[in-house]
Amino acid sequence: MDIRNEIRSYIVREGLTLEEVLERLSDQHHWSKSLSNFSAKLTRGSLRYREAKEIADVLGYELTWTKRN
Repeated sequence: MDIRNEIRSYIVREGLTLEEVLERLSDQHHWSKSLSNFSAKLTRGSLRYREAKEIADVLGYELTWTKRN
């Protein structure tokens, strides 16, 4: 699964829209409120690690590293 679909699936799982997530990101992490920029980052897969962590945070998740077997 690509990063865009993976993140969108978590957003849907939480019953939120992209707009609602962006509003939370803006309030809590001072993101721009530009939906087109946010959507483009998801589409291009050009999120920074910090941004992915902040998205997880507003969705109530924590990113963890797990050693592969």
